[in-house]
Amino acid sequence: MDFNKLRVALDGPSGAGKSTIAKKIAEKTGLVYVDTGALYRTVGLWAMQNSVAADDTNGIIGLLDSLDIELTWRDGTQVVLLAGEAVGDKIRTPDASFYASAVSKIPEVRQKLLDLQMDLAERGGVIMDGRDIGTVIMPRAEVKVFMTATLPARAKRRYLELQAKGLPDTYEEVLADMEARDRNDRERETAPCVPAEDAVLFVNDDYGIEESADYIISLMRKAAEEK
Repeated sequence: MDFNKLRVALDGPSGAGKSTIAKKIAEKTGLVYVDTGALYRTVGLWAMQNSVAADDTNGIIGLLDSLDIELTWRDGTQVVLLAGEAVGDKIRTPDASFYASAVSKIPEVRQKLLDLQMDLAERGGVIMDGRDIGTVIMPRAEVKVFMTATLPARAKRRYLELQAKGLPDTYEEVLADMEARDRNDRERETAPCVPAEDAVLFVNDDYGIEESADYIISLMRKAAEEK
């Protein structure tokens, strides 16, 4: 089936498996995968590298003019460049996650990244994951899914992911960081992490990566048939 014109919005809280499952869907269907969360993490990394505190809103806004961020693809994989250098796993630490949540609440940061994301969305044949894709970035997406799981399940997934990368964080630290980020994402005034009115709610505690991907692909097939 031809999914080339479809726009798929995959939203949900941290640790729900959005990026992993979105990548799997892209592999199976040929859609272009865009990890929007990586963009906010990169802004957070820029603030960290410039010794600006996560709660220093004016300081973060002051860094935006010097922010050099670019989204590209290498061998089919998304790569985020900061000042011309790939950020890699530097944006996947708990500190980077906390900063990402903090900077994403700032309207000026969101506006800085909005045009880049919306330009990619309008091309079609794309799957984006984040927290406001179905509500803000792709409100006309043919498929919208809000994917979540219980907090302990999400924290365990993230903990195992960090352990596999050799990072020393404990499960308790990951759980506390994720709980704080959930609160920040849910309560922020600008583009909070909430389901779009027409999104399908998908609770995936008991689903593996393949099962989750196949379920969302079934929604895509239905949307493609109706398009």
